[in-house]
Amino acid sequence: MKNLAESARMALAALAANRLRSALTMLGIIIGVAAVIAMVAVGTGATQRIQAQISSMGSNLIIVLAGSVTSNGMRMGSGASLALTEDDAAAIAGECPAVSASAPIVRSAAQVVYGNNNWATSIYGTVPAYLDIRDSAVINGQPITQQDVEASARVALLGITVVQNLFGDADPVGQIFRIRNIPFTVAGVLAPKGQSPTGQDQDDVILIPISTAKKRVLGTSQANARSVGSIMVQARGSGQIDSAIDQISVLLRQRHHLQPNAEDDFSVRNLSEVFAAQEASARIMAYLLGAIASVSLIVGGIGIMNIMLVSVTERTKEIGIRKAIGASMRDILSQFLVEAVTLSIAGGLAGIAVGLAASWAISSIAGWSTSTGAGSVLLAFVFSALVGVFFGYYPALQAARLDPITALRFE
Repeated sequence: MKNLAESARMALAALAANRLRSALTMLGIIIGVAAVIAMVAVGTGATQRIQAQISSMGSNLIIVLAGSVTSNGMRMGSGASLALTEDDAAAIAGECPAVSASAPIVRSAAQVVYGNNNWATSIYGTVPAYLDIRDSAVINGQPITQQDVEASARVALLGITVVQNLFGDADPVGQIFRIRNIPFTVAGVLAPKGQSPTGQDQDDVILIPISTAKKRVLGTSQANARSVGSIMVQARGSGQIDSAIDQISVLLRQRHHLQPNAEDDFSVRNLSEVFAAQEASARIMAYLLGAIASVSLIVGGIGIMNIMLVSVTERTKEIGIRKAIGASMRDILSQFLVEAVTLSIAGGLAGIAVGLAASWAISSIAGWSTSTGAGSVLLAFVFSALVGVFFGYYPALQAARLDPITALRFE
């Protein structure tokens, strides 16, 4: 322990004697550690942002869309048919054991007006279960009820984006506004959800009873008065999503009287699976950014090795003198190894400070989401210390193996 302390004292004295060179040598480690911390913070922030967006969509989601139709030889896109109905939505909730809830949806865009303000937004006609399926809360006012649906009430729930553009800072609850010149009363305000994983503003929306939407706002074909554009479904658990999809497909084929060889006139999509793929992509990107930044640490380690080899050459005679008066090979090895590790640790500490500052700057100036965890900081620091040991060992070994007689004769 005494010899190690002496080696450390001599190593620090040698580094202090060449401050500028030591600082420049540490620069590579500083940049490497800072880059690792900043890049991992950016990647982790992106992953957490996507996770929050996925959570805002709801849990265990499945969406059933109306299928395509063929007219005069032309095949229309998905949703063109009127095959899905409100009765299908009720049957899915009541007859599929793996399903906990379902909500029929009709949707359109419309201009809404309040006083001198107007705003173009999305209008969703749906039922109360939609709020539970989407994990949506009403932060001001009251939610839409089943009585509102049965009475075709002209009440609406507004997303916060619509509230800001129509009412500003005023309380909108109880106020009268117009959707396509039809007066509606604001029943409540939805809790903010932010962007969806696809980049859509989930707060730029108005929810109204599905019966009101069909009769007064969006209109519907008298021949298909019960038709809907889509059905939002929630499985009972993440492990039952596949079962729910199979049950929904079988049920709808039976209800729509499709022959065994006939194509589905609907499509069932697992939204949780799509969002999970996006989350996995973001996580891989975070790992990739960290791996790329780690290359800077390796470059910094090569710089340490280079300077340590130069130092061994410059101090060859000093090494010879130390060996001549009794210094062991282990003493020489530990001295130069301590120098290399000290450079890397000092650079690592400075790099942590620079990396945290860079993460803050990226978040504040660029507006990107960043997340700096203790794990990434510790990993970068430990990696920098290991770089010092790995790249400092060879020069230290070269110094320890010098023949004292040869070293004393070195000019």
